[in-house]
Amino acid sequence: MARTGGFQDDDFWTEFHDFLFSEQRYEQAEELLDTSPLFDLPGGSRVLDLCCGPGVFTVPLARRGHRVTGVDLSPAMLDRARKRSADAGADVTYVRADAREYEAPGGFDVVLNMFTSFGYFEDPADNARVLRTMYACLAPGGTLVLDLAGKELLARKVTPPKVVRRGDGLMVQTDTVLDEWARLRSEWVLVRGERVTRTTLTWFVYSAVELRRMAEEAGFGRVEVFGGFDGRPYDEDAERLVLRAVREA
Repeated sequence: MARTGGFQDDDFWTEFHDFLFSEQRYEQAEELLDTSPLFDLPGGSRVLDLCCGPGVFTVPLARRGHRVTGVDLSPAMLDRARKRSADAGADVTYVRADAREYEAPGGFDVVLNMFTSFGYFEDPADNARVLRTMYACLAPGGTLVLDLAGKELLARKVTPPKVVRRGDGLMVQTDTVLDEWARLRSEWVLVRGERVTRTTLTWFVYSAVELRRMAEEAGFGRVEVFGGFDGRPYDEDAERLVLRAVREA
């Protein structure tokens, strides 16, 4: 039996990769870049994919002619992203860095933070610091697109354990609400043959109102909240919590 230590443990990203990054997720990214009004970017935009993982959005953005930088803390994820870029003939700059500390003042037209890659740090002040990093990396007039599972959506979906089978692996996920809905704890058990791997993940969850306030406190203006990448309202039919905000001149 093996244990991993959560989001900042490279073993976690390696052991659970197939469950976190299915081929369907890569296909979804391609479709969103082609159809979503939130990704209608000017040609040749300078794009920062913060917490880029294995390049789910980084690679297709580069193939569409944007100048893309992918930043992640995980060497394993960056290795996968570099290989995917090479296989696709995509020119991407990859940087290993902590999302709180990456510096490129005014260096980008767009900053992306996708697939609930926000809220991982134990100190809520560090999560606010990540938003300030995103703000600092944008040129005046630049846009942030931040995507996560909002607290309102999670309240509909926190259910008894869910079971997912992928390839030769079987994963059981059990979610627990903590601190009056400030955080969520997920316990994952992965079984492959006789090998059992366990991990526990805890992160902060945010409502639309909370996330909007944090973005405004980080300096952003023109903050908009959507219920999906098609630009639908954030209401009872929302599928995601997608925030778009602008660093005004």
